[in-house]
Amino acid sequence: MTEVNVMQFFQRWNDALATGNPDAVTALYAEDAILLPTVSNQVRHNHEEIRDYFVNFLAKEPKGVIDEANIRFLADDLAINSGVYTFTFGDQSQVTARYTYLYRRIDGDWKIVEHHSSAMPEVASVSDQESAAA
Repeated sequence: MTEVNVMQFFQRWNDALATGNPDAVTALYAEDAILLPTVSNQVRHNHEEIRDYFVNFLAKEPKGVIDEANIRFLADDLAINSGVYTFTFGDQSQVTARYTYLYRRIDGDWKIVEHHSSAMPEVASVSDQESAAA
């Protein structure tokens, strides 16, 4: 396992998004995976809930690009990729988010077992910063 392999896992996931098929995306997750999604407040605990999220998310026509990746290997069968990515949607709107993917080799195939994605917080305005300093 190399960092290149782990980056390929993201590309495989991003390619599955491009199909528009929620089943193709869901298949990349372990049966008991946890998804903390970018544009939903609901934690997803299983394939049914994960698929439900992607039905709505894929309707937005997302395309992801990793802006920063930090890859670590926790064991022979565990890899983690954390960083920042940006999604551009079909209407050209964008969201930049922090992400963490935890991958585990299950029956010879690498699956996502944990996926956390949260939109970047708003940057405080100058007037807010001046008020806080006062």
